[in-house]
Amino acid sequence: MAKTIFITGASSGLGKATAKLFSKKGWNVYATMRNPSNESELNSFDNITILPLDVTNVDEIKSTVQIAVSRNDIDVVFNNAGYGLSGPFEGTTDKQIVQQINTNLLGVMRVTKAFLPHFRGQNKGLFITTTSIGGLVSFPFFSIYHATKWALEGWSESLAFELSSFNISVKTLSPGGIKTDFIDRSLISTSHDAYIDQTKKVMSVFMDPELQKGYSTAEQISEVVFEAATDGKQKLRYVAGEDAIALYKQRLTIGDEDFRNEIKQLFMEDK
Repeated sequence: MAKTIFITGASSGLGKATAKLFSKKGWNVYATMRNPSNESELNSFDNITILPLDVTNVDEIKSTVQIAVSRNDIDVVFNNAGYGLSGPFEGTTDKQIVQQINTNLLGVMRVTKAFLPHFRGQNKGLFITTTSIGGLVSFPFFSIYHATKWALEGWSESLAFELSSFNISVKTLSPGGIKTDFIDRSLISTSHDAYIDQTKKVMSVFMDPELQKGYSTAEQISEVVFEAATDGKQKLRYVAGEDAIALYKQRLTIGDEDFRNEIKQLFMEDK
């Protein structure tokens, strides 16, 4: 019998690439997104079902999860929906802070909680959550984004202990840069006059074409999602992409403070 995966944030980028890959591998796929009426490509796959899901809408989480579990036993939930908030912390509005936490952190928690009775009832299941290399290291002017991603890493690590007795696994996916329209579509920037020059320096590094050459495609990262879903390993963290693997290894090798100094020199100091 074909296995089934439930994916949030499947309208573009990594979510869409993962839906297509699992479909081609013979899985049943529930691809969820805020505006299903805008989707045209995934509709052509016989084993992909598109459902509406805004992960900040508690009622919609409950109703969409109920639809999915009433039709299939779900084997994997891929918590992928999210976006980036960048810019100086002092320039953020309270609404921006709340929205970032609601989407990136609480959305994942609520979707996960909604599936727990189903997973316990079938005595199996796997949660995979997209955190980011930004859940393991940090960069200037992404403080709220990092707050959500570091929180997901800690939450996932703790949750894995308490769910193991029910044969439910928890894994995190920590990709580096992905060659998608993330910056145009999923990055929201704050501003503050006191930080203009510093912000320009940081963003110029991120937009450097040489740096972006090291980014992975969404399809490459989706292969790591498939690996995590099928390798049968009791492994928590999957760092994905050559840039992410190198960054995380560097931090572990030279230590936190030396790593922080290197980040500061790269992003904050005049060249």
